[in-house]
Amino acid sequence: MKTVIVYLDDAAHARPLLPAPDAAPMHWVLVACAPRMTHRISKWVSHSARENWRGRWAERLFEQVVPSLRARGDTVTPVLARGPLPELTRELIEAHGPARVLDVRRPKSDTPPPQTGRLTPGTPGSLIGLFAALLLATD
Repeated sequence: MKTVIVYLDDAAHARPLLPAPDAAPMHWVLVACAPRMTHRISKWVSHSARENWRGRWAERLFEQVVPSLRARGDTVTPVLARGPLPELTRELIEAHGPARVLDVRRPKSDTPPPQTGRLTPGTPGSLIGLFAALLLATD
């Protein structure tokens, strides 16, 4: 049985990225990566309340993903990430044997990276610079 470790944080984003069903049954280790809370939240919420919220959040996520995987006849092991992912990955590989690792978490930002501040030829900024140079040359 093949083992696949999947890091996810949004069911709607993850579903289309999961591999298609295989003829052989698979063992899915679903790792819920809860959103980070700001350090200022500790003023208002206790540690146990934060952990309870993370647990409820993970349960709702698993309720959206697990039934479709079990319907295929696959085995599913849900896990809530509580620390650094590289360490958790090593622990899961030690516990479940060799596995393929998929990261289907939603990217932090959907916007493209910002452009550099350079102006390309033909832009209004370069034309203004050209006219300024001409004015200085005529003086």
